[in-house]
Amino acid sequence: MTENEQHELVETAHALADAAGHAILPFFRSADLSSENKLSEGFDPVTVADRAAEEAMRAILAERRPQDAVFGEEFGATSGTSGLTWVLDPIDGTRGFISGTPTWGVLIAVSDNTGPILGIIDQPYINERFTGGLGQGRRTGPQGAADLKTRATGALVDATLFTTFPEVGSAEEGAAFRRVAEQVKLVRYGMDCYAYALLAAGQIDLVIEAGLNSYDIQAPIAVIEAAGGLVTDWQGGPVHEGGRALAAANPEIHAAALAILKETV
Repeated sequence: MTENEQHELVETAHALADAAGHAILPFFRSADLSSENKLSEGFDPVTVADRAAEEAMRAILAERRPQDAVFGEEFGATSGTSGLTWVLDPIDGTRGFISGTPTWGVLIAVSDNTGPILGIIDQPYINERFTGGLGQGRRTGPQGAADLKTRATGALVDATLFTTFPEVGSAEEGAAFRRVAEQVKLVRYGMDCYAYALLAAGQIDLVIEAGLNSYDIQAPIAVIEAAGGLVTDWQGGPVHEGGRALAAANPEIHAAALAILKETV
C-alpha cells in the first residue's frame, strides 16, 4: 500500500468519525430519546442515533471508497472488490448512551484478510479521539494531542483491570475473569470501548471481555497495538472476529493474565 493510499484511508476514517459524531450528538441526553430492544430475551438496545450514525458513515464510504466492503452493527455487510473492509460500530456502549454516561464511542476499523490495519475510537461528547495503525498512534482531546503509549506494569498485583462483566459472558467466563480480578490492584466495570482507549493512553493495564462481535474489537485492536499493547483471545490467538478478548498494556502483564484465563476456561 502506497503512502498516498494510506493517507486516503486515514483521512476517510476521520471523516467517518466526524460524520458519526454530528449524527449522534443531537440525540445524546435528549429528553425524548427512546430505544428498542434487539433481543427477545435480555437487553441489547438500539436507538435512532445508532442508525443515523451508521447511515452517515456508509454515505461517505459510498462516495469515497465504493470499492471497499462494509460491515456494520446496524445494517450488516456489503461486499467490495478492494480486499479491504470497513468495520463499523456507530455507538459502542448503547446502554451507557441511553443512560447519559460519556463512555460510549464510535468504533471505526479498516481490515484486510489478516485483521485490522487502522482503527479509531471516538468519543464526540468529550471530544476525544484515539487513532492507531498505518503509522498513526495519537490521541486528541481537550488537553491537546499526544502520542499513544501503553504502561509498563509487569505484575498483576500492580495492575488496573477494566471489564463489562458481569453484564456479558457466561458463568464460566465470569469465573475466569474473577480469578484474574482477585490478583489485581483495582477493578472497574462497564466502560465499554472507552476502557480500550484508556489502555492505549497509558491509564490502565488490562481489559478482559467475552461475547464480543468483530465490530466491538477491531478498532480497539488497531489502536492498542499502535500504542505498544496487544490484544488476543483467551488462548493467546487472534480475536479480530470477536469472542473472548484479553487486551494488555505489554507482553508481561498479558502473559500473567493469560495464564489464569487458560487455566480456568
